[in-house]
Amino acid sequence: MYNTFYKVSIVISCVLLLSGCGTYFNQPITIEKAKIGEDTEITKTLRGFPLPTEPVVVGVYKFRDQTGQYKPTEGGSTFSTAVTQGATTILIKALEDSKWFVPIERENLSNLLNERNIIRSTRKEYNKTNNTQEPQLPPLLYAGIILEGGIISYDSNIITGGLGARYFGVGGSTRYRQDRITVYLRAVSTSSGKILKTVYVSKTILSQALDANFFRYVKFKRLLEAETGFTKNEPAQMAVTEAIEKAVESLIIEGVEDKLWTVNAEPESVKKLVDTYKAEKEEAQNTALYDRYFKERRSKKSIFIKGGTSIISGDLNNPELSYSAKLGARWYFNPYINVNASLSKFELSNQASFSKGFNAVDLNTEISFLPFEKLSPFLYGGVGVVNDDNFDNTSIKFQYGGGIEYLISDKVGISIDATHNLMLNDELDGVVQGKRDDQYFNFSLGLNWYFGNAVKRKK
Repeated sequence: MYNTFYKVSIVISCVLLLSGCGTYFNQPITIEKAKIGEDTEITKTLRGFPLPTEPVVVGVYKFRDQTGQYKPTEGGSTFSTAVTQGATTILIKALEDSKWFVPIERENLSNLLNERNIIRSTRKEYNKTNNTQEPQLPPLLYAGIILEGGIISYDSNIITGGLGARYFGVGGSTRYRQDRITVYLRAVSTSSGKILKTVYVSKTILSQALDANFFRYVKFKRLLEAETGFTKNEPAQMAVTEAIEKAVESLIIEGVEDKLWTVNAEPESVKKLVDTYKAEKEEAQNTALYDRYFKERRSKKSIFIKGGTSIISGDLNNPELSYSAKLGARWYFNPYINVNASLSKFELSNQASFSKGFNAVDLNTEISFLPFEKLSPFLYGGVGVVNDDNFDNTSIKFQYGGGIEYLISDKVGISIDATHNLMLNDELDGVVQGKRDDQYFNFSLGLNWYFGNAVKRKK
């Protein structure tokens, strides 16, 4: 019985650790009061923008859901829409928060005009009765720019997956799903009808579920069953809000860059703002679907130094680990393929029966599998020449190996790798016996330096 409860406690503890404890211990058990809506990270950015020289009067007639997408369910879909139908209100709030624009009422313009007509008729009747003269209504503001666009795409289940395991009635699982919304926003000049600027923003919506359960007979006719878990869904309204606010931020900065409007700030701060946005935009342009960031990182030329251990696999027993050092250079044909040459110094030994120093020159072709990311596995293979320290014997070999490289920066990387060296004779350890040629292995930790411009990738 003690072991059973011990296993249950382990399962529950794992669930709590995986969930970060936050969601698990903040379960809703009481009725909550109404509160002011949450801000997104982009809301804080908009409010922190430098002020414009003069705010721009803009009109928003409609900025709505253009997808026609209904909310997906396990049984298909419902008549409830997947995203909010009040995107116009969200956009007006974002424009107001930025202090760069003066939004005017255009979505329900007929209501506004009706009220103004009621005011005029009421004043007219009042003037007839009291023989007074009321001032005329001030004219309505007109917009110099109209903002158009909308939510043009809602893609559900672009990524789904999960993980689970069960052993003797004890198990747990986790599942996730990612949706994506896309927003377009454009500024149109009311005087000429020219489209001044168009921006495009996408935002993912994440849903997660985690559960653990226990189902087992602890003794005859005694069944113990327990389960726990939670589901967490990112609010679609918050995702839409963040995407629209990001579109407003992009519109402001690109408008400043194209001199559509001016900033009441020092040139240095404006330049910093624009440069930061350009870097973010470049990163977005190099990022493919599923957040795969394709940045041209590694330069065409590089040198490397490695240190580690070597061990022989020959005709003698009891091989020992010994030192190994290597110095070399690479030249990239393209981001995926390079050739490299290296000079290495190493020692091979078999306890007291054999110990000798060697030198080797290697020529390899190497393939990097993820050259546009910081962490990339690689494989290589080629030919080489091995000499002992006295240069009495020279042998030809083939080698192949693989490893992983991590870029600390665009110019410096660290790597770990293992190499299998296959000799074409059986004379490496001085003993010739059997049918198999001698072999040895190298295990290395390396440091790589890259020089020049990054290797360009094909778009």
